[in-house]
Amino acid sequence: MRLPSRLILALAAATLAACVPPETPTGKSDFDALCAGCHGLGGKGDGDMAAMLDQKPADLTTLSAKNNGHFPGTATMAQIWGYAKPEGRVMPEFGPLLEGDVVPFDSGDGILTPTPIRLVQLERYLRGLQGK
Repeated sequence: MRLPSRLILALAAATLAACVPPETPTGKSDFDALCAGCHGLGGKGDGDMAAMLDQKPADLTTLSAKNNGHFPGTATMAQIWGYAKPEGRVMPEFGPLLEGDVVPFDSGDGILTPTPIRLVQLERYLRGLQGK
């Protein structure tokens, strides 16, 4: 039995597509997937889920302003990670951000600490939202 050439091409394309590695997450893609539902795409605390929460999500564009003009990177990552668990915390912990490769991260103290790359990427993305 001979297969039509279109079917052979379709099968070949499907096979090649399966070989392409999945897209590597970025700070923006992780933010969009894990944070925007509550914090909104712009990070202002106005996501689709915000109205359903007992506590309004933080406006992530003002973290530097609330910290004398300095972005609190380490505290922000601790909050995302779930390490910092203030009373009344409603934000979930994000385990997937802790998996995978680690990179050296300087939180401002001059010490390079091995830190999950996705957590660092999200911190950098949030840093870029300041004042917007």
